[in-house]
Amino acid sequence: MRTLRGAAEHLIRTGWRFWHLGLCKALALLQAAWNDFSWPVPARCGQLLTQILLCGSLASTAAALTHHWLVSSLRYPLGPSATVAAVCGFLVFLGLGLVPPARCLFALSVPTLGTKQGRHLLLSCSAATLASIVVPNILSNVEVAGRVLRCVTEGSLESLLNTTHQLHVASRALDPAGQAGSRHLTFGAEGNGSTFRLHMLRVTEQVLEDFSDLETLARAAALEAQRVVAGVFVLGLLVESAWYLHRYLTDLQFDNIYATRQLVGQLAEAQATHLVASPPAWLLQAAQLRLSREELLSCLLKLGMLTLLLAATAVTVATDHMAFLLAQAVVDWAQKLPSVPVTLVIKYDSTYTVLDFIPFLFNQMPPESPFLSAHSSYQWELRFTSPDCPLLPAQRPRTPASLAAWALQLAACATVLLETYARRLRHAIAASFFTAQEARRIRHLHARLQRRYDKHLQGRLPAVNPA
Repeated sequence: MRTLRGAAEHLIRTGWRFWHLGLCKALALLQAAWNDFSWPVPARCGQLLTQILLCGSLASTAAALTHHWLVSSLRYPLGPSATVAAVCGFLVFLGLGLVPPARCLFALSVPTLGTKQGRHLLLSCSAATLASIVVPNILSNVEVAGRVLRCVTEGSLESLLNTTHQLHVASRALDPAGQAGSRHLTFGAEGNGSTFRLHMLRVTEQVLEDFSDLETLARAAALEAQRVVAGVFVLGLLVESAWYLHRYLTDLQFDNIYATRQLVGQLAEAQATHLVASPPAWLLQAAQLRLSREELLSCLLKLGMLTLLLAATAVTVATDHMAFLLAQAVVDWAQKLPSVPVTLVIKYDSTYTVLDFIPFLFNQMPPESPFLSAHSSYQWELRFTSPDCPLLPAQRPRTPASLAAWALQLAACATVLLETYARRLRHAIAASFFTAQEARRIRHLHARLQRRYDKHLQGRLPAVNPA
């Protein structure tokens, strides 16, 4: 047992060692690739080849994502979408390969997705998904219920008119044939039945057309809004990254609140580590994962606002399911409506008597002579749905679209928690591309910490009495 246990422990330690070694090599390879990518001008052929491969991979990915976005989300034709995606990929490759700030801008756009601008983009995509797929599905189920109302109205009206016609025929059969001027029973519907039927059909068709027009308008409006909003937010994403890069290069105080390794090394060389012995509240440790109290409070407030949007999405999804259940129940009820067979049997026997008062005097019944005898039978069916009005099936809830909207909103909630780390990552990306500017910013932060320390030290010195 000890031998097996020792062999298992040795195997686990060996596996852990190999996994750790492989992870370190992968991280070193990624660090080397990042250094080559962030180098302004390649100094050797290896750096040039690495930059070309990385720029080509990023350009191909951007072209594929653009094509998928144009075809699947914005519903543009396949040919123009492929052309636009190819041109976009070629321009991205040229920009990344020839313009070093463009590489920095492209890299900054990734953590910018975790900031306010990226959160707006995710929320707009979520709202567009609900408006273009889920809301029209709700209107479709409402249209299905309206179709059932139309079919039941039309079938019931046809049955009523058919019943009126049969009763009218039966009433004419009660009339003694060949006797002009005789009084007879008449049964009929006042007014024009065909006009009433056409009026009811016209009303129901108008209601269904209104719902169909509303559904079409909702789909078109959601698609156009998705196109406009998505373009605006993608442009805003790039503008946000460009604004950050501009402020980073022109303002030494902008986002200069991180205690990086370079700052710690410079303070150690200058023997000024006492400046960060009791660091100010605004100085953040770049490598520290813990959030400050102010950052946590800001995250909670933003999550509270997003909770309202999550509740609205839950109500929309619940309405989609309720509309489906209602439409399905109404369709099943209409399909199970039976046709009622109706049989009308008429027996008409008439007799007459002559001088019936004479037998009455002798307390006898007067003799009756048959005059007319009629036996008729009429059969028809009462149908509550018209055979000329087919019922539409209920549209199932769009679960994939609802899940996609939920996923986008959860990603937006995650960006609230990751926004602080995204800002730190943006600072690290800009510092790796512009090392000289980062050195100036570190010197500026060093001088700021020195001024704070001197001011604090002067405040602690005792006041000197002039006497």
